[in-house]
Amino acid sequence: MGALLSRHHHTSSSGQYPKPMTVLYGYPGTVTVQRCCTQRIRRLGLLKTRSFLLEQTGGKMVVELVGAFNELTERMGMLSSSGSQLLFKALKLSIPLLHALPLTPDGRSSLSRALSTSLLLADLQMDAEVISAGILRPVVEAGAISILDVRNQIGTGTAHLLHESLRVLKVPSKVDVLDDGSAAALRKFCLTYYDMRAVILDLVLRLDMMRHLGYLPRYQQQSISLEVMKIHAPLAHAVGTNWLSLELEDLSFQYLFPHSYLYVDSWLKSHESGSKPLVDVYKEQLLQSLRVDPLLAGMVVDVSVDGRYKSRFSTMKKLLKDGRKPEQVHDVLGLRVILEPRSGKDMAEVGESACYRTREVVRSLWKEMPHRTKDYIARPKTNGYRSLHMAVDVSDCGKSRPLMEIQIRTKEMDMLADAGTASHSLYKSGLTDPEEAKRLKAIMMAAAEFAALRLQDIPSTNHEGIETEQSQSDRVFRLLDKNGDGRINIEELMEVMEELGAPGEDAREMMQLLDANSDGSLSSDEFDFFQRQVEFMRNFEDKDELYKTVLNEKLQIANSSSLIQVSGEDLSSRLGN
Repeated sequence: MGALLSRHHHTSSSGQYPKPMTVLYGYPGTVTVQRCCTQRIRRLGLLKTRSFLLEQTGGKMVVELVGAFNELTERMGMLSSSGSQLLFKALKLSIPLLHALPLTPDGRSSLSRALSTSLLLADLQMDAEVISAGILRPVVEAGAISILDVRNQIGTGTAHLLHESLRVLKVPSKVDVLDDGSAAALRKFCLTYYDMRAVILDLVLRLDMMRHLGYLPRYQQQSISLEVMKIHAPLAHAVGTNWLSLELEDLSFQYLFPHSYLYVDSWLKSHESGSKPLVDVYKEQLLQSLRVDPLLAGMVVDVSVDGRYKSRFSTMKKLLKDGRKPEQVHDVLGLRVILEPRSGKDMAEVGESACYRTREVVRSLWKEMPHRTKDYIARPKTNGYRSLHMAVDVSDCGKSRPLMEIQIRTKEMDMLADAGTASHSLYKSGLTDPEEAKRLKAIMMAAAEFAALRLQDIPSTNHEGIETEQSQSDRVFRLLDKNGDGRINIEELMEVMEELGAPGEDAREMMQLLDANSDGSLSSDEFDFFQRQVEFMRNFEDKDELYKTVLNEKLQIANSSSLIQVSGEDLSSRLGN
């Protein structure tokens, strides 16, 4: 807006802005006070008119269209003219339709949710067809537009992906019990029969949902999280989007085992000193050193450093399943250096040299652990992954800290790593090469099964061995159905609530929640479903308590060893108890 406003300021004949005080007092060579005031009033009127127009629906949507298009294309990198046109058409079609939709269940606007998922897809370096499908998915789901309309107005490719992604969405509902066998079968089914880009679109939508799951009742949070942990996190690992897989795991872990999550989270943050997070301290220290290095300055036009804590779920698995001691859990902190080499014919070679120069700068700051150094630039992984990995000791002033991992790569290497090598290869060549597609899908199936091995001790919804037999459910149902008509009505439910000392309003809320067909009473099937919810939650609460006990034993270590002593009061306050 600044550039827009500046064009309407009065300028002198020299083209310079006159000083306000000079104009006010009518010094020689300036306009008179009367003329200045007249122009100022006109300018204000023009600005008010423009502001008013931008606040109107049409003007607002143009601003949203331009802003969304610019942000998406900036993240997508290289984009063909046909891709730009496709994305622009999809935004033009979807924005007014999204405005007409109600708020999402988590309280966001439909437009906000659609743009959020689209930006995630852009970060994964998906093409315009996939991102367009992501933008249009909410309006198609809501019935505001049909897939046939999308095909006619946007294109066959986007319509195909929408159709495929809606099929993927319904896959988990094909089985009732997500035990390990069923979950494995579903993963294989998705990898075998669906377009991989549609699978990635569904994974991004799952991540967006998991980031905004707090509005749901506890049972639904856990049920969705279990499905994500068993099916979607391994799928994300299989298609090569490792960061997406890790975030899905951590979010699921947080909802499934809240006490255990807080123990691990508190321990990871226990290595802090002072008011500023250590990861930010080290990040700024490294970034400053890289920016002042003259050799590196001659090789790159930009350098950035990202910081992160180790995955909470990964940490828990190492502590519990691998039997490691807290001091044996390395890489609690991690930094990633992204370099953008100067353009030219030898850009790739310059980028590699910049990576090795960055490693020298790191060595000047911290003590390197040689046995942890891995050069995936000189010796790339079989999937094409390239990066320098190193671990450094950041202990200081006699205070011991776990090793910090540092990854160094160029922007191109990072885009390939983040987008997922398998899915990237499948999109680039596999879709037109059946043999390559078959090979990549076999690789992804193996990767999915490998990722699933980490989840084997996570409880499933298989209730075998749990006291939820039909006879037990029927027994409780008959005790509540006092008039013996085969249904639990609101009066019977209120009577139980009152006997428990709860207000009658709670009975109405519970009836509304459990009464699936809205007939004002609970059938034996509806009550049986409620029974299964109760046992499901108890199962996870028992596991969470077990995990918490083991973590407590491992992590309640003297502060002198720089590990935290987690207090019950702190956990209670963070859990809202």
